[in-house]
Amino acid sequence: MQGIRAGLVAGSGGISMRSVLPILTVLLAIVVLWYGAAMKLNSVWTYDQAARAGTDPTFVDVINDTMMQERPVLPAPHQVAKGLWDGLAGQAITSKRSLVYHGWVTLAATVFGFAIGTGLGIVLAVGIVHNKAMDLSVMPWAIASQTVPILAIAPMVIVVLASLNVTGLLPKAVISAYLSFFPVLVGMVKGLRSPDAMQLDLLRTYNASKAATFWKLRLPASMPYLFASLKVGVAASLVGTIVGELPAGATAGLGARLLSGSYYGQTIQIWSALFAAAALAAALVVVIGGIERLTLKRMGMAR
Repeated sequence: MQGIRAGLVAGSGGISMRSVLPILTVLLAIVVLWYGAAMKLNSVWTYDQAARAGTDPTFVDVINDTMMQERPVLPAPHQVAKGLWDGLAGQAITSKRSLVYHGWVTLAATVFGFAIGTGLGIVLAVGIVHNKAMDLSVMPWAIASQTVPILAIAPMVIVVLASLNVTGLLPKAVISAYLSFFPVLVGMVKGLRSPDAMQLDLLRTYNASKAATFWKLRLPASMPYLFASLKVGVAASLVGTIVGELPAGATAGLGARLLSGSYYGQTIQIWSALFAAAALAAALVVVIGGIERLTLKRMGMAR
């Protein structure tokens, strides 16, 4: 028992039962509520079919039917899990029915758009911090740009770029970049301004130039802010890509999978694609978290 306890609590980086138990409790509660909601919503169809057939279903019959419907109003957790497994492992990865294939298409546009948005956010943040005119002119417009719903912008971007014969990856990447640049911009502005007056005065005492101040003080100080904003930005970038796939009539991508499922009432397909998108976003955040730990460790800033 001591060995098991030591394995569960392995230093500061270990996982203890005290931290895992609340998560499992909440997860169990969600699953129970999900099953209850699925039974309630799907039972309307069950009772309707029983009324047409002139039968009176028992409680067990209702449970069995609501948990096994082909096109339920709300799929049960085990149906979503089976749909995920079939989409991930039950198909060839080149198949149009494979979630791996659709996820790869969405991932490509997400990474491209995220790179554009990150670069744009960093460049604008550096300009805002070092130029008063940009601070007064660019920042308000950047904030105002986020008040326009992405569902209104996405079709316009698709149509305008299509009129210029630009289709495929780039339109989705533009929408993705639109959502991801703002968190990076705000985070970097906050990070670049995080050094206090004493630190800036010290570098002035050493007669440091603006470039030296940027590279030796402002940029290192902004790293924790940058990575925090990158985690938000990459999730927003994925959302932008999926939204960009909806009005484009795309045949590939998780957004296209959601769209085709809504056309044909395949709710299990829709929920499977949603969970695949959530897993993809979580994986991207984990990757950025790993890069953050390595970067801060190399810089001597690891906690």
